[in-house]
Amino acid sequence: MLVLPAQLTHDEAPACVRMLAQALRSEPGPQAVADASPLQQFDSSALAVLLDCRREALALGKSFAVANLPPRLRALAGVYGVAELLTPAGA
Repeated sequence: MLVLPAQLTHDEAPACVRMLAQALRSEPGPQAVADASPLQQFDSSALAVLLDCRREALALGKSFAVANLPPRLRALAGVYGVAELLTPAGA
Protein backbone atom coordinates (compact mmCIF):
# COMPACT_ATOMS: atom_id res chain seq x y z
CA MET A 1 0.00 0.00 0.00
CA LEU A 2 1.20 3.48 -0.88
CA VAL A 3 0.94 5.88 2.05
CA LEU A 4 0.48 9.62 1.62
CA PRO A 5 2.21 12.06 3.99
CA ALA A 6 0.44 14.13 6.65
CA GLN A 7 1.10 17.33 4.69
CA LEU A 8 0.69 17.49 0.94
CA THR A 9 0.60 20.97 -0.52
CA HIS A 10 2.15 22.57 -3.58
CA ASP A 11 5.59 22.62 -1.93
CA GLU A 12 5.61 18.89 -1.11
CA ALA A 13 3.93 17.66 -4.31
CA PRO A 14 7.00 17.11 -6.56
CA ALA A 15 8.87 15.05 -3.94
CA CYS A 16 5.71 13.09 -3.12
CA VAL A 17 5.11 12.26 -6.79
CA ARG A 18 8.67 10.93 -7.11
CA MET A 19 8.35 8.89 -3.92
CA LEU A 20 5.02 7.36 -4.93
CA ALA A 21 6.20 6.60 -8.48
CA GLN A 22 9.21 4.76 -7.10
CA ALA A 23 7.02 2.85 -4.65
CA LEU A 24 4.59 1.95 -7.45
CA ARG A 25 7.36 0.46 -9.54
CA SER A 26 8.47 -1.76 -6.65
CA GLU A 27 4.94 -2.64 -5.46
CA PRO A 28 4.05 -6.21 -6.44
CA GLY A 29 0.61 -7.20 -7.64
CA PRO A 30 -1.95 -5.95 -10.13
CA GLN A 31 -3.51 -3.27 -7.92
CA ALA A 32 -2.06 -0.14 -6.37
CA VAL A 33 -3.85 1.36 -3.37
CA ALA A 34 -2.98 4.75 -1.93
CA ASP A 35 -3.83 5.26 1.74
CA ALA A 36 -4.89 8.88 2.25
CA SER A 37 -5.67 8.55 5.97
CA PRO A 38 -2.48 10.35 7.11
CA LEU A 39 -3.47 13.51 5.19
CA GLN A 40 -4.10 16.36 7.59
CA GLN A 41 -2.95 19.47 5.74
CA PHE A 42 -3.46 19.52 1.97
CA ASP A 43 -4.57 21.58 -0.98
CA SER A 44 -5.58 20.77 -4.54
CA SER A 45 -2.01 19.57 -5.14
CA ALA A 46 -2.99 16.39 -3.29
CA LEU A 47 -5.48 15.66 -6.08
CA ALA A 48 -2.80 16.29 -8.70
CA VAL A 49 -0.47 13.87 -6.91
CA LEU A 50 -3.16 11.18 -6.72
CA LEU A 51 -4.04 11.61 -10.39
CA ASP A 52 -0.37 11.42 -11.34
CA CYS A 53 -0.04 8.27 -9.25
CA ARG A 54 -3.10 6.83 -11.02
CA ARG A 55 -1.55 7.56 -14.43
CA GLU A 56 1.69 5.88 -13.37
CA ALA A 57 -0.17 2.82 -12.05
CA LEU A 58 -2.18 2.47 -15.25
CA ALA A 59 1.00 2.81 -17.32
CA LEU A 60 2.42 -0.09 -15.30
CA GLY A 61 -0.69 -2.16 -16.02
CA LYS A 62 -2.09 -1.85 -12.50
CA SER A 63 -5.48 -0.73 -11.31
CA PHE A 64 -5.53 2.19 -8.88
CA ALA A 65 -7.70 3.03 -5.91
CA VAL A 66 -7.57 5.38 -2.95
CA ALA A 67 -8.40 4.27 0.58
CA ASN A 68 -9.50 6.59 3.38
CA LEU A 69 -9.92 9.75 1.29
CA PRO A 70 -10.65 12.59 3.74
CA PRO A 71 -14.15 14.07 3.25
CA ARG A 72 -12.76 17.52 2.42
CA LEU A 73 -10.51 16.06 -0.30
CA ARG A 74 -13.41 13.96 -1.62
CA ALA A 75 -15.49 17.16 -1.88
CA LEU A 76 -12.63 18.93 -3.66
CA ALA A 77 -12.38 16.03 -6.12
CA GLY A 78 -16.10 16.44 -6.80
CA VAL A 79 -15.70 20.16 -7.47
CA TYR A 80 -12.90 19.45 -9.95
CA GLY A 81 -14.86 16.60 -11.55
CA VAL A 82 -12.28 13.91 -10.84
CA ALA A 83 -13.97 12.01 -8.01
CA GLU A 84 -14.75 9.02 -10.24
CA LEU A 85 -11.03 8.67 -11.04
CA LEU A 86 -10.18 8.21 -7.38
CA THR A 87 -12.22 5.09 -6.76
CA PRO A 88 -12.35 4.02 -3.12
CA ALA A 89 -10.47 0.79 -2.45
CA GLY A 90 -12.88 -2.13 -2.49
CA ALA A 91 -15.46 -0.31 -4.61
